[in-house]
Amino acid sequence: MTRPTSRWDYTVSAAWSSQEACWTVEAEQADGGPPLTLRARFLYACSGYYNYEEAHRPTFAGEADFRGRIVQPQFWPEDLDYANQQVVVLGSGATAVTLVPALAKAAAHVTMLQRSPSFIVSQPSADKIANWLHRYLPNGLAHRLTRWKNVLVQIGLYTLARRRPAQAKRQLVGLAKRQLGPDYDVNTHFTPRYNPWDQRVCLVPDGDLFRALRKGRAEVVTDEIDHFTPTGLRLKSGRELPADLVVLATGLKIKILGGITLTIDGQPRHPADTISYRGMMLSDVPNLIMAFGYTNASWTLKVDLTANYFCRLLRYMDRRHLAIAVPHGGDNLHPQPLLDFTSGYVQRATAELPKQGSRRPWFVHQNYLKDLLNIRYTRINDGTLQLGPAGRMPGPGQPKETQLATAGG
Repeated sequence: MTRPTSRWDYTVSAAWSSQEACWTVEAEQADGGPPLTLRARFLYACSGYYNYEEAHRPTFAGEADFRGRIVQPQFWPEDLDYANQQVVVLGSGATAVTLVPALAKAAAHVTMLQRSPSFIVSQPSADKIANWLHRYLPNGLAHRLTRWKNVLVQIGLYTLARRRPAQAKRQLVGLAKRQLGPDYDVNTHFTPRYNPWDQRVCLVPDGDLFRALRKGRAEVVTDEIDHFTPTGLRLKSGRELPADLVVLATGLKIKILGGITLTIDGQPRHPADTISYRGMMLSDVPNLIMAFGYTNASWTLKVDLTANYFCRLLRYMDRRHLAIAVPHGGDNLHPQPLLDFTSGYVQRATAELPKQGSRRPWFVHQNYLKDLLNIRYTRINDGTLQLGPAGRMPGPGQPKETQLATAGG
């Protein structure tokens, strides 16, 4: 696909024609120019899964009475001056724990108001092992060793947390208590109701959140809002928090494929009605790959594997003069949620997300080592991914011998 020289904002729709083996993509331009029509053999969706135009925005009683300012982190006003102000941050996720120590540097006081705690762990911003390796080894080798060290440590910690959740929970809460001191009420403010990795574990660099709490620049309050008042928030416990500024770090919304409307040979195809193939393609949707990373590790680990697989697939198809690749199957797969998370933003979007199956290659491992074997070193022609020439959609109704012959073996 040839990209136009003018910058365009986002894709609105994509229509697939099996006869032409081609996508027709409609996109809107950021500068308000006329809509663009693009043609492509393959779509590679690198849109993530968040809605960047709208965040989760709960409403509260009495907001109209509040004389201060209410902002959302995703749409931070350039003119916002919070110096020497009383700031309340609503939320306890990654956005909140990142904002609180940063705001505390200039604000008079920052309160993180949470309905329930999250797991929060301090991590050094400088990797001493990586720095040591780079000091004594060639950069390429030091990078590879550091990468594998991080991969294996993450897999080990995640596996321990899922197999022994009670032990992992004690350790994580204990780490927070060590940061805050023996007199801090970690049972109320830093002991979640769920097990580790039922939701994400938040990392704070060099313990900056804990440091702000120790110095009294910030505090954590675990309670619920009853209503806004002219000067702050009245909580259900009866306490009132003074506030000049309220920051709503209340969660995100999910938008799969950037909200693109898909049609296949004139028929609408909703991602929620599909099953994810290898965590990167959608059942019965041809020539579309989506870069979708891990929820329990670095996003780029899975995205790297996806990019590698995409290149292999294109080479395979080019050598055999094939035009269409579409995953078919899904019988008796017992569909289940794609993301095994209890986080609010995931639960709110369950009806919008693709599903995953109960077995390979429809099951999402969330494990880099398993995916390394099952994606990088797997056969392209695995019997599930159907390949064929332009003019007709290859499918499970086609005899297997014909499918294999068409796909070049």
